[in-house]
Amino acid sequence: MLDLAGHLHEWIEEGREFAVATVVAVGGSAPRPPGAALAVSADGTAIGSVSGGCVEGAVYDLCLQALQDGRTRVERFGYSDEDAFAVGLTCGGTIDIMIAPYGVDRTSQAAALSAALSVAAHGEPVALARVVHGPAGLLGRAVLVRPDGAHEGGLGGHPDLDRTAIAQARALLDAGRTGTVEVSEDGSQCPGGLTLLVESAVPPPRMIVFGAIDFAAALVRAGKFLGYHVTVCDARPVFATRVRFPDADEIVVDWPHRYLGSTDTDGRTVLCVLTHDAKFDIPLLTEALRLPVAYVGAMGSRRTHEDRNRRLREAGVSERELARLRSPIGLDLGARTPEETALSIAAEIVAARHGGTGRPLTGSETPIHRDERVSGQLPQPV
Repeated sequence: MLDLAGHLHEWIEEGREFAVATVVAVGGSAPRPPGAALAVSADGTAIGSVSGGCVEGAVYDLCLQALQDGRTRVERFGYSDEDAFAVGLTCGGTIDIMIAPYGVDRTSQAAALSAALSVAAHGEPVALARVVHGPAGLLGRAVLVRPDGAHEGGLGGHPDLDRTAIAQARALLDAGRTGTVEVSEDGSQCPGGLTLLVESAVPPPRMIVFGAIDFAAALVRAGKFLGYHVTVCDARPVFATRVRFPDADEIVVDWPHRYLGSTDTDGRTVLCVLTHDAKFDIPLLTEALRLPVAYVGAMGSRRTHEDRNRRLREAGVSERELARLRSPIGLDLGARTPEETALSIAAEIVAARHGGTGRPLTGSETPIHRDERVSGQLPQPV
């Protein structure tokens, strides 16, 4: 739901009532992950998506029904081969969707939701934990959690339940992840009785591209398309210019290793080294391979790769650290042009992020969608 924060915050500011349908669990192959949402206002306006089109019409009607009767409910949609016109997922998976109405009121739950949407709409980190499976009296209850542990709202029930929910939400927020967590009604972290959906809204992950070359310009565009905050860094001011990289969020003129040592990175950051010059590459990669980032890739031929590895070993880089290096950078797509090369790099970044193989899906038995969240189980609908 937080991916619709900008629109929903505007609706609240305008005093509009609405209902939100949120994917809370998936099984098998499903088009949208937990947290994906469709919102419908009282005047029938719809934004977002929960299935890519398969069940959107039925979910839209359920949102209108929720606005009329004020009930929060969970519905399951799956594949039906008995009726060609039945509502279901053509991909063969199953999804549970929670449909909840949100009126303009002053309850603590409404206040927590409104605050979470406001924080997310302004680009600040926040997590929203909601009960998506459990007793009817708790279903849909929510608590907002900030990175420092400050919170608003509450789940009710046992006094330890909020403390557990806040701790779980804060952990997922720190990791920048959305997922489900199973807890007990008494607040213990043993599965049993309650399922929480924790949605995390965090600033976009960083992509830092080192080397202001034509391949970098194409990679910047690919990075922006994937939702990264993209920085271009090069020590040569004549090449690191806004004219050459109009799509970059930041352009930094500095020695790459010096900039990397002074800037913020985290477990979602990807580093793409396109400098192709040992005087830049070796000190930069020595620094990069010791950082807890998501991806480190370096451009160059196989001959360059072997020479680079030798130099890195001489610089003190361990074999374990060296094993993290993606070089030559990118997947084998037969790429030639800067745009094709950027596509191969972007494809490898996506595969590394989700555990993909990079092989064709045709003839493959591996799952199309990999579940990397806390729980892949489907609780029974309420």
